[in-house]
Amino acid sequence: MTQIIAPRVRTLVLLILAVAGALLAGAAPASAHAALTGSDPAQGAVVDTAPTRVSLTFSEPVAVGDDSVRVLDPKGERVDKGDPANPSGTTYSVPLVSGLPDGTYTVAYQVVSADSHPVAGAFTFSIGAPSETTVSVSAQASDDGLVGWLYGFGRYVSYAGFAVLAGGAAFVLACWAPGARVRAVQRLVVSGWLALTAATLGLLMLRGSYTTSGRVGDVFDLELLGDVLQTKTGAALVSRLLLLAAAALFIAVLFGAYARTADAAPDHPGDGDGGEPDKRDLTFGLALGGTVVAAGLAASWAMSEHASQGLQAGVAMPVDVVHLLAVAAWLGGLTALLVALHRAPVETPVGHDAVRRFSRLAFGSVVTLAVTGVYQSWRQLGSWSAFTDTRYGQLLLVKIALVAVMVAVAVLSRRWTRRLADARGSAAAEEAERAEEEKQPAGTAPATASETSETSEAGKTEAGHDAVRAAQLARQRAATEAARQKRLRDADPNRFGLRRSVLAEAGVAVVLLAVTTVLTQTEPGRTEQDARAAAATSSSAPATGQGSGAVSLTMPFDTGSPNGKGVVSVDLDPAQAGDNALHVYVEGPDGTPVDVPEVKIALTLAAQDIGPLPVTPDRITTGHWSASGVQIPMAGDWKVEVTVRTSDIDQVTVSKNAQIG
Repeated sequence: MTQIIAPRVRTLVLLILAVAGALLAGAAPASAHAALTGSDPAQGAVVDTAPTRVSLTFSEPVAVGDDSVRVLDPKGERVDKGDPANPSGTTYSVPLVSGLPDGTYTVAYQVVSADSHPVAGAFTFSIGAPSETTVSVSAQASDDGLVGWLYGFGRYVSYAGFAVLAGGAAFVLACWAPGARVRAVQRLVVSGWLALTAATLGLLMLRGSYTTSGRVGDVFDLELLGDVLQTKTGAALVSRLLLLAAAALFIAVLFGAYARTADAAPDHPGDGDGGEPDKRDLTFGLALGGTVVAAGLAASWAMSEHASQGLQAGVAMPVDVVHLLAVAAWLGGLTALLVALHRAPVETPVGHDAVRRFSRLAFGSVVTLAVTGVYQSWRQLGSWSAFTDTRYGQLLLVKIALVAVMVAVAVLSRRWTRRLADARGSAAAEEAERAEEEKQPAGTAPATASETSETSEAGKTEAGHDAVRAAQLARQRAATEAARQKRLRDADPNRFGLRRSVLAEAGVAVVLLAVTTVLTQTEPGRTEQDARAAAATSSSAPATGQGSGAVSLTMPFDTGSPNGKGVVSVDLDPAQAGDNALHVYVEGPDGTPVDVPEVKIALTLAAQDIGPLPVTPDRITTGHWSASGVQIPMAGDWKVEVTVRTSDIDQVTVSKNAQIG
């Protein structure tokens, strides 16, 4: 078995690497998590007159509510009025009150991206000149507190429940039919159903608070719940609950009618059972119905999360469904195998054939996961650099490493399976051991008969004592039988080794599922890099424009002296390579021009290792300095440093970047 699989694995790895290289090399722009790509006024801008509205542009359409965009003055008072509007495409605007005074204003936004995740942030702009503000730009988002933690935990439980439910049922139908009559396997699958149902109900209740206030009290707000039901995510959760009702019927038939038809001797419906058309029809019907229900449950994630938005959504959603089904078949089936190896009674052992069938099922699942995972990685990352430069890419590398560890442990499991098959030749020894185990009860039979006789004799005189003694004997027999079954299960070193390797696989699977859950809540690498690029463009863009090509930079300063605070503005015209006119204005906190002993300018182009180029402007009038013929040798992102001296010993240097040329 291992010899056959090894060449396949090598071929698969080479194919995946080739496809991944082609996809990542030619990736087109796309996003799945919304990101702020622009605003008006721009982030950090200083405008001369108060704007009438603030506009935000995102990378994709988002859902906004009454308080999705808030504009706060330097004292923290709201100055926006009315609800956010969507004038065009992905731009959303909120009107402002009239007559806003000069100062620094904070724009805080909290929206829900089209893939169901809350996106929050804040930035500032200034009117006239920057000022101190009491507003914290890094306010806590709705998904950062207890509600966010509970929502993330609910997502993990829902994924785990789905894997156990779908994978456990697939293990019974495809690998080990007698497992339908094993109580431990039944409890496992039912526990998966209960976990998924409870988690779905919890997510539905938490959703409103998770995307708005983040307060625990709002979890029980029926108005918020009604709003959630109108969203795509709410519809997906309700659909999942309806499908879980169908899954309950599937479980009832699987562990009812199907379990009654399962023969105790063979461990698969096809072994010696070909003459029972009714059983074959029942098996086919359960397999078909179970696949439809499982695919529907998987689609409830695909239709509302990363796969539903961005590049090739029509392809990405079916691929996501197949990916989730493969995860369930592998991880859920592995869990069912582990339970069967540890809890199955001796009369219904997990045979070599069942383990071999699961090995084939797991291999097919891993191949499917690899192919669909490559496509998802290309779609969410878009470049090789995103693997290391973004949190999503780093988590994806951890996930890939965990899958590799699981595959390595699975190879050990296959070796134990092969040894288990080779050990069939020693069946006579096993039978002898079993017979020897059975001699112990036979040897104690007289004592048991004597005890029974004594109990019967005593029962003639005292019926109550007979009942107590019978209960004690029943408990002793049950404990003896449980110990006997455990000894028999542990007696086979090959089966014991297989149990340990499967347990190790299951342990890695628990961590793998946790990383996967975090991945689904993490901003994709494409979007994170797009947001960084937009922020960089915003920070290097000129704060205000004065005619074609002119640049104006405004920087607050504080030398630390009693009268050392103010604002310095630098105007550069035409802001091109060659001769430029430079004007410097120094104003106090109240906006009036002030005299300072000295102002110096330095220009640096770090990318070309040019500078600093000193410029010493001449004083024109109070608060105004000027220099003509300022030579800028080439275009680029120049750093403009201004040194302001307010006394003989107090001075400070402030800087800002400007795009020249």
